Amino acid sequence: MARSENEAVWGEEEYVAHLRDERRRFAWVMQRYGGLTSAEAEEAALERYPYEASGTPLRGLIFHDEAWHWAMLRIHNNRYPVDHPELAHPSAEYDVLD
Repeated sequence: MARSENEAVWGEEEYVAHLRDERRRFAWVMQRYGGLTSAEAEEAALERYPYEASGTPLRGLIFHDEAWHWAMLRIHNNRYPVDHPELAHPSAEYDVLD
């Protein structure tokens, strides 16, 4: 059986690991910069990063931008780089999250 294009890009283990990491990073930003509680931030991360089954068209497309970007859009809307230039790039704290 031929592998789909998505499977060629994202193996299941790799996809799930990346999804977990991006959810964690998104939740961290939402707590640190968005003022959400831990539970609220985790819920927001699950909403932003739902699991996409293997074979889903464009599976993992959300990963084309960092969790930092998606969180900043939610907190400050699409003008965050203009209105908050200090937030245009991930913080040093964010960069060291593993």
